[in-house]
Amino acid sequence: MTRAAGRGVDALRPIRLEANPSAYAEGSCLVAFGDTQVLCAASVEEGVPAWRTPGGSGWVTGEYAMLPRATHTRGARERTGPRGRTQEIQRLIGRALRSIVDLEALGPRTVIVDCDVLQADGGTRTASVTGGCVALAFACRKLASEGLIERSPLRGLVAAVSVGLIGQEVLLDLDYREDVAARVDMNVVATADGNLVEVQGTAEGDPFPRTDFERMLDLAERGIHTLASRQRALLDGLVP
Repeated sequence: MTRAAGRGVDALRPIRLEANPSAYAEGSCLVAFGDTQVLCAASVEEGVPAWRTPGGSGWVTGEYAMLPRATHTRGARERTGPRGRTQEIQRLIGRALRSIVDLEALGPRTVIVDCDVLQADGGTRTASVTGGCVALAFACRKLASEGLIERSPLRGLVAAVSVGLIGQEVLLDLDYREDVAARVDMNVVATADGNLVEVQGTAEGDPFPRTDFERMLDLAERGIHTLASRQRALLDGLVP
């Protein structure tokens, strides 16, 4: 398959991370993976959910939504609550972000990271994790600068990327057209130091061998390394 703009099989789409585009959120990031754009905004609330065991530690969670015209045809707003796909994605975002946070150091407060898809061209969940991490880092800096916490609770960075198998080729960071054509697609979430947080992989038809899984995972790790470098450059010393 010929990729858009002559992109190599192992190349990310053009990546853009814009710091704090929201005037009101404690931290925010506009992230673009090619034509996919997601606004991530981190809000801090005092207290933790009622089901959390009292003990002074905090909580980080994610919410995900897509604007009606984020896609080629209008999608209805989810006014009666998130649908199954939305719930699955926002749980992924929450798990990914909690993997890099010292919840005790956060104290008895909750950080909600809203990820709103402005435009979708594949990879909305991976862009959300990558941009959400940046928004969270800015929110933690604000808490520390205001003296509400002694230090940033961030222990590192987390990012995510998709990979897929089309024919015999492994492709990095699938756009929508590639995602539809892939016989295997996989989303990989990992920390900047290379530890895996989550791997979601699906064969759309025939099963695939472990060797292909390892090829995809290797390419995803390279992509996440690049994404983490972009995050770190923007955050400039805010994370270990």
